[in-house]
Amino acid sequence: MSVQERKERERAERERLIVATARELAEQQGWDAVTTRRLAERIEYSQPVLYSHFRGKREIIGAVALEGAAEMAAAVRAAASRANGPRERVAALARAYLDFAEHNPAVYDALFQLDGGLAYAQEDTPEPLKDAFAALFECLAEVAGDGVNPGMFTEVFWAALHGLATLTRAGRLLPEDAEPRVELLVDRLAMV
Repeated sequence: MSVQERKERERAERERLIVATARELAEQQGWDAVTTRRLAERIEYSQPVLYSHFRGKREIIGAVALEGAAEMAAAVRAAASRANGPRERVAALARAYLDFAEHNPAVYDALFQLDGGLAYAQEDTPEPLKDAFAALFECLAEVAGDGVNPGMFTEVFWAALHGLATLTRAGRLLPEDAEPRVELLVDRLAMV
């Protein structure tokens, strides 16, 4: 291994450590607790080292969002692949999405609530974000219905899931009604 390759590997490892530490801190104490000073203390590097990887908290949030998008896409695809038939796939997708949001609140916030400097629904949208949408689209396009744009249907279904995730987390919806909500969403919106 050349010196350059070793330096690149070490840089990538530092970057992964910064992102993992930011994510851990955000999950434990919220995004307000994530500062470059606290991150530098936790990973035992100076703040200038952090700034050599990320220009600030916004870029760190973006990195967490990209990582989370890949994880969410994998979770949705895995759940859908284990289901039989369109209705079961859509229900599995919905449950996987809502489970991801519930168990990864800081990552979910980085993806959908906070400014991570990422472009959504644009030509320059980063691939992990496009892939997360594609994971939803792959399952939902088959149930969009005749004459319905499958991309738009996916957006509307996703918006409904996001609303359920956000309102449940905020304590606006009773958690014990989560499953009946999924059933209603699948039966009425996906109509399968």
